Amino acid sequence: MSEPVKINIPASVAAFVRPGTPLQERLRGAGGAVGLPPRELLLLLFCLGKDTDQEVCTRATSSMASLPPGLICAALEGGEYHPAVLHALALNHGATTEIRTALLERPELSDVTRAFLQTFHTAVPEPEEIGVAGTDVGGLPLDDEELLPDEQFTESEHDQEAEPGESDEEYLSKYQLAQEMGIGEKIKMALTGDKEWRKILVKDANKLVSAGVLKNPRMSEPEVLTLLKSGVQNDEIMRLICANKEWVKNYQIRKALIENPKTPLANALRYLGTMNEKDVAGYAKSRNISSVVSTQAKRMLLNKKR
Repeated sequence: MSEPVKINIPASVAAFVRPGTPLQERLRGAGGAVGLPPRELLLLLFCLGKDTDQEVCTRATSSMASLPPGLICAALEGGEYHPAVLHALALNHGATTEIRTALLERPELSDVTRAFLQTFHTAVPEPEEIGVAGTDVGGLPLDDEELLPDEQFTESEHDQEAEPGESDEEYLSKYQLAQEMGIGEKIKMALTGDKEWRKILVKDANKLVSAGVLKNPRMSEPEVLTLLKSGVQNDEIMRLICANKEWVKNYQIRKALIENPKTPLANALRYLGTMNEKDVAGYAKSRNISSVVSTQAKRMLLNKKR
């Protein structure tokens, strides 16, 4: 269990967080629209992010994550902060260059938070710039010409994400940080984090967090393939993979989707039609895939012999 954080707060913040404050008033404060100066607003959202009521906690965390960079930088100019407050800011906004720079200049920043901020060693797109290139949100079937058999797939160099390797100690540090994050913090990191963060957060029990990894613009085809081969059981992850036109152009990814029992049947049958004859023959005999897919594979082989 984490140690309680003791922070000196102004009366304007205490009015929302002191014992006995009505739930509706705490929820109002957690929404952030309370007319407080930047520093006091930051302290308020941090305190309410530790509230015992889950709704208050979630709303405050979300408000913290959506604070504009200019407001945060203005708040950071307003005196000293408890290291825990700076750590919360780092978790939510460490990917934003101007905030990261301002935080790293703070003498009260803890070593753990400083090490975390230094993991942003490569340029990360700002949240408002994030999109999923090539994604068909509705999950509609692709055009026939986009799914052609490809018997000799080799992983090209551009599929490899150029990220420096990290030690087991650094990975463990990120894993420990993930255990302390709120849902809003995890979602933001899933959307912007590097390969190590994606590897950790894609396994998160909260589907909003794990699915956020699939929406990270740095998610690579080799990572998707590894994820599928690991036997992922998350329906939302499977839907997002199937909906991404660029990923399903990859023969090995389509093959892994056919072999994953969580792939929607309509998609698995669709991809079956793009497999080479050797793989179709294998599916016709396989007991490890859907019986519907296996039966369809047998029909395809019979039709070719006629």
